[in-house]
Amino acid sequence: MTEDDRVDEDLLTIGAFAARARLSAKALRLYDRLGLLAPARVDEVSGYRYYRAGQVERARLVAMLRQLDMPLARIAEVVETDGTESADRLTAYWADVEARVAGQRTLVEYLRGRLSGRSSEMYGKFEVETVDVPAQVVITETRHTLADELPTWIGASLGRLEEASRECGGVTAAPFVVYHSEVSMESDGPAESCVPVADEAAARAWAEKQGRGRQFTVRVEPARRLAYTRISKAQVAHPQILAAFEAVEAWMKREGLEYDGPCREVYFADWDAAGAEDPVCDVAFPVR
Repeated sequence: MTEDDRVDEDLLTIGAFAARARLSAKALRLYDRLGLLAPARVDEVSGYRYYRAGQVERARLVAMLRQLDMPLARIAEVVETDGTESADRLTAYWADVEARVAGQRTLVEYLRGRLSGRSSEMYGKFEVETVDVPAQVVITETRHTLADELPTWIGASLGRLEEASRECGGVTAAPFVVYHSEVSMESDGPAESCVPVADEAAARAWAEKQGRGRQFTVRVEPARRLAYTRISKAQVAHPQILAAFEAVEAWMKREGLEYDGPCREVYFADWDAAGAEDPVCDVAFPVR
């Protein structure tokens, strides 16, 4: 019996199945290796793979999902579920794709502005000022994270710290996030979320209870002068926020000011209640 022969009523050789599924045998071997579509039977002697006719629909579905550049793990989630649930998983994936493409489209426009020499025009949209911030006790959480995970981590981390502040005398000033190194899709920081609290002794007792699993610390943030610009909720999104950081740096250069510490984002508003155009964040650099 050759590989292209029909084995019995139910089983098809890989060649026959590939023809019926309108796929190549090579693709079917790949799907098997990736755990997405296993043969119904593999002959122990010849190694020939046999499929059931009922597997055709799954094979075609896997092929179409791969054309959407869907990660293998998410393809497995779609094909392992049925009906509405699998459709919902596809919808959720495509929403993520469209959000990513929208962000990339915005980044292209931002880069066009830079490459065409319109940076000063972009920076002119931001009003930069300075403010003196007194020394403050902060409880912090530090994490290495890439840009795509950063917004979720910031919200969760500040939430954890604000809850912990109840044990530390309460929050005394706006929470902020410090970037000790660049956070992008290639660089993972670290970033440090910080919540100012009233009671240093209580804060240190709280941190001692946490252990080192989540990189919680307590420190005294020294008094600083910040050069900052205030931005809306919509402008916090990447890459819009890059223009705000660069606008502050350009202003610092014009004013002859030097860096005096890592840049930061100060979140002074209720994020969930704010609208897209409401001011929510100060993009800031410590200066001297």
